[in-house]
Parts: sequence; C-alpha cells; structure tokens
Amino acid sequence: MLLSLAQWLQSLYPEQLGFLRVFQFLTFRAVLSAMTALLIGLAFGPWVIRRLAELKIGQPIREYGVAAHLAKRGTPTMGGALILMSIGVSTVLWFDWSNRFVWVVMLVTFGFGAIGWVDDWRKVVKKDPEGMRSREKYFWQSAIGLVAAFYLTFAVSENTNLRVLELFMRWITSGFSTGLPPNADLFVPFFKTVSYPLGVWGFIILTYLVIVGASNAVNLTDGLDGLAIMPVVMVGSALGVFAYVVGNANFSKYLLFPYIAGAGELLIFCAAMAGAGLAFLWFNAHPAHVFMGDVGALALGGALGTIAVITRQEIVLAIMGGIFVVEAMSVMVQVIWFKYTKRKYGEGRRILLMAPLHHHFEKKGWPETQVVIRFWIITMLLCLVGLASLKLR
Repeated sequence: MLLSLAQWLQSLYPEQLGFLRVFQFLTFRAVLSAMTALLIGLAFGPWVIRRLAELKIGQPIREYGVAAHLAKRGTPTMGGALILMSIGVSTVLWFDWSNRFVWVVMLVTFGFGAIGWVDDWRKVVKKDPEGMRSREKYFWQSAIGLVAAFYLTFAVSENTNLRVLELFMRWITSGFSTGLPPNADLFVPFFKTVSYPLGVWGFIILTYLVIVGASNAVNLTDGLDGLAIMPVVMVGSALGVFAYVVGNANFSKYLLFPYIAGAGELLIFCAAMAGAGLAFLWFNAHPAHVFMGDVGALALGGALGTIAVITRQEIVLAIMGGIFVVEAMSVMVQVIWFKYTKRKYGEGRRILLMAPLHHHFEKKGWPETQVVIRFWIITMLLCLVGLASLKLR
C-alpha cells in the first residue's frame, strides 16, 4: 500500500519527492516490514495478553505430561493471533499489492490460522478436550493445501495470471499430459544441475505434503516456552534470502537457481514474520506469559511450506527446519511402534519416554531452557547449512 502511495506522490511531485524512490528497493521495504511487525507486536502484546486472561483463555495441561508443566496451567494461549495481526498489517503496508505470490501465502497463513483458532477455541473456551476433531482439521487443512497447490503448480511456471490460465487450459486440452517448465522441477541442493521433473500431479502432491506437513510439524514442536517461534524466525528469514535470489533474474542466473518472477516480494512477508516472531518471543520466553496455540503454529508452518514451494526449496526447508522434521517423525514413530507392539504383545511399548522429542529430553532430566536453547542452536546450524547451498553447488 505504501509503495503505491509513494509512487503516486512521486508522480505528482517528481522533483520535490524524488527521495520516495527508495520505496522501490525491496531490501528497504523488507527492513521496514520487520520493524513494523516488531513494533506492533511489542506495543499490542500486553493488551492481547490481558484480553486473553480476561476471557479466561488459559492453556490446559495434561496430567500425564511433564510434571513441571503443571505450573503453566491457565497461562493465556491463542497468542498466535498477535503474530498474525503483526504479520498481516506489516505485510499489507509494505508489499506490492499486485504480487500474486504474497497473496497466496497470506491466504494459506490466515486460512490455517482460522483452523487453529477454531481448534483452540473449542479446547479452551468450550472445554472440549479434543477441540477440532482430527478428521475435520485435516479436511480443512487439505482443502486449503490442495487449492494452493493447484494454483502454484501453474503459477511458478508463468509470470502473470493470464499466462497461468493459458498454461492450465493447455494442460486441460492436452488431456492432462502437458508437462511443466524446468523451473517447476524438484531441485536438489548442493548440485549444479540435479533436478527431477515432477509433472503436474507430482507437483500438486509434493506441494500439498510440504504445506500440510510443515504446518503440523511446527504445531508439534510448539510445546515449550520459545521452542517453536525462534526456529520459525530463523527458517523464515533464511527462506526470505532464497526468495530474494530466485526473484532476481541476475542473482538466480549467477547462482544457478530457477528464476521465479515475483518471488522476491516474499522477502517482505518473511521479514514481517521475523519481526512478529521476535516480538512474540519477548512475551513467550521462559517463563512464558502467553502461548501461541494452534492458531499461530499451524499458520506459521503453512506459511513456511508455501514459501518453500514458491522458491523451489522444498528440500532446503527440510534441512533448515530439521527440528520440525525430527519432532514430527518422533511422534509418528512413537505412535506406530506403540500400536504395533500392542497388537503383537498385547501391551503398547514406547521408544521415547514421551513424544514429541522435546518431552523425551525433559523426562531424561534436561531443564526446559536447556532443551529450548540447544534446539535453537541446532536450527541455527541447519539454517547456515541451507544458506550454504546458495553458493556450494
């Protein structure tokens, strides 16, 4: 919005307001986007926490969980609404409204946030321990994920919505046999020319799995004070660098990345996510005054997955978000092994003391802050490895 306003004012008074050309620089708007989201989060954080406390939206704690967590019962949750508000306002202010990719990421983010809101509301306000039933939750996640996947399948290959429509119609009229351009392939990091054509259906399936999988992985990681939000900030910031590179014709050509016209504008969203995340961490650091809840975790995970698909960095996301991947896998392995042993031996057995993985380390005696900070350090190292793939090819 402010970009359009600056361009309009500059056209009226080109000599007097020539300095407004600085708004055309993506990096300048990204810095201001991060600062805006950070200030909004810090300014409205106390008010949001008070309102959540007044509405008695407190976090329920499982009796069979970690004993030290019982003291957190009643801490305001659904604080992810603060993150989404900061991201939404900052992004709308600073990005180019004509950019289709940012709108897609925004729709996925707030769509998943709405699912998380309903789930949290039922758990906390309606006192329904199950919240949104698993089938219902996955249905709506799948609906949003598939819509985004279907659009992005053709959008990453063309630079305008009209061209996207033409490619889609060409695919239809060819009897669903038309392939996708090379920039829609699955790219393997650290190799110059290794990529795998996905085809339309392969791209849709991969995109769906990345978006929905990332959303649920971040949600499973959100179990300790500050554990999920800082990795989201780091991974989101790193993806912003990739968005800037693949959205620039010169940089992408030099670094041997596919050029995705318009992807660079995602840097504005990533910067807003980083600023909003740091503001939330101010209140979520141990001992937390607020939890993000599903409304924040599902939304942020969906955003990371969507950005990774647009920038063609699905594998890099799995590397940088290794903590999210391991946390999700720990739950899957625990459940599968428990069901298998119960069926075979009549008694369910566990591999971990408790899943997700961060609770296993707590059960082993690690203090909560130690688990969190070590997971942060691991994420930082993994993000550096992912960023190294920019040049090591």
